[in-house]
Amino acid sequence: MSVHRRIYARPLLAAIASVAVLTGLAAAAPAAATAGNSAAALDDTYYRDALGRTGAALKSSLHTIVSDQTKLSYSQVWDALKATDEDPSDPSSVILLYTGRSQSKNDNGGNVGDWNREHVWAKSHGGFGTATGPGTDIHHLRPTDVQVNSVRGNKDFDNGGSAVAGAPGNYTDGDSFEPRDAVKGDVARMILYMAVRYEGDDAFADLEPNDRVGNGSAPYIGRLSVLKQWNQEDPPDSFEKNRNQVIFDRFQHNRNPFIDHPEWVEAIW
Repeated sequence: MSVHRRIYARPLLAAIASVAVLTGLAAAAPAAATAGNSAAALDDTYYRDALGRTGAALKSSLHTIVSDQTKLSYSQVWDALKATDEDPSDPSSVILLYTGRSQSKNDNGGNVGDWNREHVWAKSHGGFGTATGPGTDIHHLRPTDVQVNSVRGNKDFDNGGSAVAGAPGNYTDGDSFEPRDAVKGDVARMILYMAVRYEGDDAFADLEPNDRVGNGSAPYIGRLSVLKQWNQEDPPDSFEKNRNQVIFDRFQHNRNPFIDHPEWVEAIW
């Protein structure tokens, strides 16, 4: 990669508006899953068995914790994303990951100008496709513009490249994609969640980050050193935290631990 830019931390987004109840999809949330969960309460309950650990031991404990989840079908993902990524300023719209554009929830599909379901951990990296499991895990599925999704394809993540048309602040070249500054940390934490959740013990590939690009169909995504930098320079904001909570309360009933504890990225990697 030859072109690098300085990354700027983003301001916190406006407080997240209440998310409308989506009936008939998610099972009832556990009693502990309330919007008022504090970090201390989660550490006393959800993350209790991970506290005080580092390295492989922490990764193993988090794997056990987050693997206890409700799984969605790929068709259910459409409705889930309408709740998890709802525009806090407009309940009829979602915020698209790479462009930041607010778009009607009803404009979803595969046509130019629509939004679709982006696998942030590219589904070809490990060959899981849209199978229930990693292919439908909404911790790494996000609404994106159809054309920008196509530009990203299955590229790894890194700094540098040429500007992506229609998506200011995003850059790409032949083997990597750089998202806009406002979601760099989000992307890093989604990738590292997938590496903790899918360890090869559930008929799917063992997903792992590495420090390379051009990983192709191997179950790896890079560049780890850049993802770690993005995690530090773009900490979780209110939109990302709310998304984690909605997934926990209403859909999968598991959490992305790196949103609750960004420091665990360095503790493991």
